[in-house]
Amino acid sequence: MRMGVIGSGQVGQTLAQGLSKHGYHVRIASRTPGKLADFSAASGIEAGTFTDVAAWAEALVLAVAGSGANDAVDEIGSARLKGKLIIDTTNPISKEPPEDGVVRFFTGPNQSLMETLQARVPDAKFVKAFNSVGSPLMVNPSFAGGKPTMSAAQLTTSFSISIGAWSRPPRLLLRLPAKSSASIPTTVPPPWTQPMNRGWPLPSE
Repeated sequence: MRMGVIGSGQVGQTLAQGLSKHGYHVRIASRTPGKLADFSAASGIEAGTFTDVAAWAEALVLAVAGSGANDAVDEIGSARLKGKLIIDTTNPISKEPPEDGVVRFFTGPNQSLMETLQARVPDAKFVKAFNSVGSPLMVNPSFAGGKPTMSAAQLTTSFSISIGAWSRPPRLLLRLPAKSSASIPTTVPPPWTQPMNRGWPLPSE
């Protein structure tokens, strides 16, 4: 399967390498692909522009900053995203500093970033994942208690399309509408999500 990672920061590079390690054909996208020359040389993962990688891929990982997610989707264009699974890792974190230790969101209490993205591209299939765990735990996470098998999964009804891509799906999934799914993640997950917030197992684990 051809996977395109849109975004070349730490999360994008981590997931691109993880997907490649687990057998996917991967390309990574940046608005300035040349800056990824060293990464591509070390990883063997080809870099390209947002539009080129999106057109090539069968499914995508959206790994840009939340503040740039709408612009990235608009730049790619709905025609290149139509019918494709898009794993959305973004959070609507504002550029303003935290207030009393609380991270600010640029969405309102009755909005979600993924809902906005889905409305921009109604024919795409957005799934929220990897947005509530740090990049060191995104690929083959290791814990003293053993290998994790489930995650605090914020899902849309489109998730059934991707579940077959994981060799061992999570034991427990929370099926939520887009508004709820993109509103859950915070710096401190709700208590009922904490037992599950252990990272997302990639294929072949």
